[in-house]
Parts: sequence; structure tokens; C-alpha cells
Amino acid sequence: MESVAGPDVRGAVPEGLGAAIRDTAEEIAALLRAGAGMERRVPQSQSQWSVGEAAAHLALANELMADVAAGRARSYGDGTAQSLAAANEQALAAFGERGAEPLAGMIVEQAGACLRALEERSAQGTVVTPLGPMGPDVLGSYLLTHMLGHGYDLARALGRAHMIDRERVRLTLPFFLTVMPRVTDTAGTAGLSARYAIRLWGGGRFGVRVAGGTVSVGERLPGRADCTILIEPVTFLLMALGRRGQWGALAQGRILVGGRKPWLAPRFPALFKAP
Repeated sequence: MESVAGPDVRGAVPEGLGAAIRDTAEEIAALLRAGAGMERRVPQSQSQWSVGEAAAHLALANELMADVAAGRARSYGDGTAQSLAAANEQALAAFGERGAEPLAGMIVEQAGACLRALEERSAQGTVVTPLGPMGPDVLGSYLLTHMLGHGYDLARALGRAHMIDRERVRLTLPFFLTVMPRVTDTAGTAGLSARYAIRLWGGGRFGVRVAGGTVSVGERLPGRADCTILIEPVTFLLMALGRRGQWGALAQGRILVGGRKPWLAPRFPALFKAP
């Protein structure tokens, strides 16, 4: 297996993102190689995956991202949660590998293949992903986000420390800003008109406007936010990926709210449905 180690990539991949992807892939591989119990169940897995199945999904997803980055057409659901779940299960059924070492190697190798393909693309080009068209920089952010989510699951299942930190969360923001309007939950937006300012502790921010059942997201904060949410970065990522609820985070002081209508804060997570 070829290692992803080497100098950080430039061009279509923003500074720091290549290193974060490489390091995350290597840390997930190390989890699996450290005497992993591949039959253990993954906490909060809707499909009740084992560690082996979650690792196989991650290996296959990295391969999918590498193909997408290289411009190879891949059909994988229609972007809805149901279609993506069905595509995941079909892919796992057709792929029998559940061994720690082969999957660890594949996760690392395919992360590297995706990075190389992204660097070779024009920074102005777009690629077609399971969640819609994205620029190469956003696809790299998508790859990192996906690995962090499943890496967190694997770490919990194996009783080890996860690899999510403030800097890696910052690098996931381009993906979230692109995909949030595409995963809007109409039940959550019904009857709501609001402007949110979201700030992450230590840096990172974006604005969200809800009107007429639609959601728009941008890097600029609204001039007069109805509700301001200040959130600890790891908590933000875990909530965005459906790994953590808001009430415990609020009670622990990991979320602080303000603005003219702070009571709108609890409605914010319901605006989106993680695929």
C-alpha cells in the first residue's frame, strides 16, 4: 500500500487540509491496527454496524471520493438520507473485506489517491458528489468531514481517544456551508423566518437565513441576527453529524446563545437532516 505521507498539497486543496486528511486517515488506520475488535458494535449506528463494517464503509467511501475527484462517474444514491443508506448497505454487501489491516491500508491509500486527484484538478472545476456538485476544495472538506465522523464512531467503539480537534473542525466548514441548504428539513423550516449568526470558539463563523421554507448559508454574518449561537467546535461537528444532541451541550456550557430572539436557538438543529 502506498502511504499518503509527504509534503502538504497546494492549489485546489487549501493549506492545512491535505495534512488534516492524511493525519486523520493514518489515525483511523492506527485505531484498527491496535488490536481492534472488528466484531464490536458501533455506538449510535442506525444500521447497527460492527467496527469491521464501519471500517469497510469508510474504505469504500474514500475510494468513491478518489474516483469522484478524478472525474470518474459514480452513481451513489440521489442525495437523500434514505438513498444514501441503501447505497451504503448495497456496497457493503458486495464487499466482503472486514480485516483490520487490509481496511486500514485501503483507508490510507484511497485518502491519498483522492488528494492527488484533487491537486491535479483545476481549482475552478467542479465534481459531482453524492451530495451534489462541489469544487475540489469543498470535496476535500467533505472527505475530511466524513472520515472524522466515522473515525469518532470507531474510536468510541474501541474505547480510544477520537481525532477531532478545533483545527480539523475549521476545515470542515466549507463542506457544511455548501451542503446545509441541500439537507434542509422542511418540517424544521416550516413557518420560520430568522437570521442566525453561528460562531465557533476560537475562530470560524457563518450566517444562516431562513425564509419561506428555504435556507441560505454564507460566510458573512447577518447585520442584525435574531439569534447568535456560540458553540465549542467539537460539539458543533458532533451535532452537525448527528452524533450529539443539543440539550446536554447546553447544560454543559458548550453552547451559549444570545441575540434579540435567543429562544430560536433550539430550533436551529431541526432545520437540517444529516444524510
